[in-house]
Amino acid sequence: MAVVSEVKENQLLAALPRREFERLRERLEPVYLPFGQVLVEPNEPIPYVFFPRQGILSLVAVMDDGDTSEVGMVGNEGMAGLSVFLGGDQAITRVLVRAPGDSWRLKSKVFKEVVRDSSALQDILSRYTQALLSLISQTTACNLLHPAQARLRRWLLMAQDRIGADEFHMTQEFIAGLLGVSRPTVSIVAGGIQRAGHIRYRRGKIRILDRAALESECCPCYNVMRHEYQRLLEGAQSRSRAKA
Repeated sequence: MAVVSEVKENQLLAALPRREFERLRERLEPVYLPFGQVLVEPNEPIPYVFFPRQGILSLVAVMDDGDTSEVGMVGNEGMAGLSVFLGGDQAITRVLVRAPGDSWRLKSKVFKEVVRDSSALQDILSRYTQALLSLISQTTACNLLHPAQARLRRWLLMAQDRIGADEFHMTQEFIAGLLGVSRPTVSIVAGGIQRAGHIRYRRGKIRILDRAALESECCPCYNVMRHEYQRLLEGAQSRSRAKA
C-alpha cells in the first residue's frame, strides 16, 4: 500500500468563502477510498461526486476492445464526477483509486442543488473544468509524442504533488497501462530511471529518491500542467476571498 500523507482539505472546497464551505460541509460524507476501488464506469450513472483530501483518482479511457489509457488524474486539487457539474448524468471515463486516501463525497442530486445555490462554487468549478481539460489535452499529446521514460517521470511528479508522499503502489500492469507499453518494456523504462538513481522500484512500489533530477529530465508537459492549475485555481481562490 502506498504511503498515505497527512489528511488535508480539498483545495476546491477550501477556496470557498468560509460561510459557504461550512454550510456545504454539513452535507458532505467522509469516506475512505482504498487502492484499486472503481468509483464509476463509463456510460453508467454517476451516483456520487468526490472531493479527495488525499490520494489519487485516475481518469481512464476504456476502448471497445478493453484496452485502457489514463487521460487524467485527480488529487486534493480537484473533484471526480465533473460531468454532473456540466449537466451530464453519465461518466465519460472510468474513475478508479490509484493511491488510497480520505475523501468527501456528495450525492449527485444534492451536488446539483448545492451548485445551483452557490455562485462561488460555480466559479471555482468552472475554472477547475478548464484546468482539467487542459490537463487531459496535454496528457493526450504527451502520450502520443514523448518517450515512455519522460512520461513516467511526469506521472510520478504529478502524483507526488497531489499526495505529498515519496512512495507509490505501482504494479507492472498499472505502469504498462499508464504508458501504453508491454509489461517487459516496463522493466526497461523503470529500470533506466532506477539506474540513474532517481527512483527505487521493487515489489510493486516506487519510491522517489531525487525529485530534482526527475524534474530536470521530465518532458515539458509537467510544468505546462502545473502552471495552468496554479493560474486558474489561484485565481478562483482570490475571487472567493474577495467575496468572503
